[in-house]
Amino acid sequence: MSYLEKILGVFEVEWKVLGEVVDLITTGRLNANVMEDNGIYPFFTCNEKPYKINSYAFDLEAILISGNGSQVGHLNYYNGKFNAYQRTYIIGEFKDSIEVQYLYHYLNHTLRGYITKHSRKGSVPYITMPMLVNFPIPVPDIEIQKEIVRILDSFTELTAELTAELTARKKQYNYYREQLFCFEEGEVKYLPLGGDNGVGEFIRGGGLQKKDFTETGVGCIHYGQIYTHYGTYTDKTKTYVSEEFAEKARKAKHGDLVIATTSENDEDVCKAVAWLGYEEVAVSSDACFYTHSLNPKYVAYFFQTEQFQKQKRPFITGTKVRRVNADDLAKIKIPVPSPEEQERIVTILDKFDILTTSISEGLPKEIELRKKQYEYYRDLLLTFPKNKIE
Repeated sequence: MSYLEKILGVFEVEWKVLGEVVDLITTGRLNANVMEDNGIYPFFTCNEKPYKINSYAFDLEAILISGNGSQVGHLNYYNGKFNAYQRTYIIGEFKDSIEVQYLYHYLNHTLRGYITKHSRKGSVPYITMPMLVNFPIPVPDIEIQKEIVRILDSFTELTAELTAELTARKKQYNYYREQLFCFEEGEVKYLPLGGDNGVGEFIRGGGLQKKDFTETGVGCIHYGQIYTHYGTYTDKTKTYVSEEFAEKARKAKHGDLVIATTSENDEDVCKAVAWLGYEEVAVSSDACFYTHSLNPKYVAYFFQTEQFQKQKRPFITGTKVRRVNADDLAKIKIPVPSPEEQERIVTILDKFDILTTSISEGLPKEIELRKKQYEYYRDLLLTFPKNKIE
């Protein structure tokens, strides 16, 4: 007995093609670049999220499918007035035998694999009208479809609630971080990060490139990993270099801040991670490390504040690649409270950091578990006896 039969009882399934359960399978008519910033109607293209436009060509309940590009097979559901790109497929006018959200879940589960299977080998996958018209759909009784939708929606709703909570907690985190680094006039000293009167020294990384990575050896931090892999602090590296290479490399020690000094955007330039491991790590070019006498996490959190960003912006140079050099970073001032106060601030912010960013114990972990739970039950609920439609 299948999982479906265990929870829903024994039932029959009739296989049909998509063209038999809907009366409308068409495409939009517009070019992709006609979106309008202040438009009042959704404009669906082959991107995940719709743009806006001031004219509509459709007014119905529909499932919209990206027909080509990197998001081929991506689905959107919409009910109302909208417009669409000429390579976006519109599925509508659903027959009484099919529950719209059931069809949405099933397409979302199986369509991309179907597209890949029916595309020409070696070509970029794309959808054709015959592929959609002849897409096989298992059609159990409408009440069974509704129950499947109810079960799956309960998982997606929980994920949505957790995602909303995560967004709220991130806003709260940002608020408290800004407040904790604001001090009354005269309460603490504001000292330059570097220079003769500063609290530390910036040392440029150098020489390390991706081609130098090895499977094992001495830990290293490449500037690109600071954007994509690391959070506020770490005691483990993602990559390594040989001991021979490490001897010649510039290395950060325990407590140093490793900073990416280039980025494609202003916000990310000078993103930093506190190195809390006890072995020295090699640091790449387009990065520097900051040796200082403060609490490492305190400095790392300061680099995330608007107070730091505001001081950083005037020093940004470059057009396509944005950059801040170490000499200018040294001019930025940081509030320096007592070590005890630094630790108090770190303790508070650590709790928010874990809650909002940790993939092992925070909300992101909970969201990931719920997504996997949804995928598990979706696979069980949408697996039917093999169809005879080719």
